Amino acid sequence: MVKRRMVVVEDEPAIRRGVVDALRASGYEVVEAEDGQRGLEEAIRLGVDLVLLDLLLPKKDGLAVLEELRKIRPTLPVIILTAKGTEDDRVRGLKLGADDYVVKPFSARELLARVEAVLRRSAGRPYDVPAARLGEAMIDFERREIRWPGKDRVGLSETETAILSFLVANRQRAVSREELLARLWGIGSQKVETRTIDMHIARLRTKLKRPGGGPSPEAILTVRAQGYMASDDLQPLERVST
Repeated sequence: MVKRRMVVVEDEPAIRRGVVDALRASGYEVVEAEDGQRGLEEAIRLGVDLVLLDLLLPKKDGLAVLEELRKIRPTLPVIILTAKGTEDDRVRGLKLGADDYVVKPFSARELLARVEAVLRRSAGRPYDVPAARLGEAMIDFERREIRWPGKDRVGLSETETAILSFLVANRQRAVSREELLARLWGIGSQKVETRTIDMHIARLRTKLKRPGGGPSPEAILTVRAQGYMASDDLQPLERVST
């Protein structure tokens, strides 16, 4: 069985060593990077399955790494390693496309739970529906992309794909933030703030707008006191059309 490959980008040697040891003990292949520039170089290599990214880094800070990484590999899973009291940076990271974050200090058990949960949303995981239609746009959950006729394709992150496909598969009801956390993160909702879901939903809504402007069908509805729901304009497809 091929080992999943992780890149750990962390400048503090003790923290980096603890993360690396925990991952290797769980059977993952790990590459280390002590600064943002090297971390970016390692993250864009073929065969990388997940990046654990500190925010305060020499040469290139973590948010800059994440922003560049999303341009090159928009669907590569990224977990931010962040210190307490840096909520603004966590929010910015989620807006830039991070899949999750872990607040320092953290236990090896929590870290591995987050890693395993994000990997469950990887490309090899079967989705409840393979695709969906939104007006003229086709959403391919297996390729993790949105295709508008005559426009560039828009990539979706692992988490965005998982949320959207789950909403489509359960389109006849509202899905609470707590259910999305439990289903997609695989751990108790107390481990992840519900704001995390809101950030991903906001990013999805932006990506589902027609490129170049113009009227766009509404894809995700907010149901007061209940959560989120796929709109009637967001229809599942039994197969991916080309």
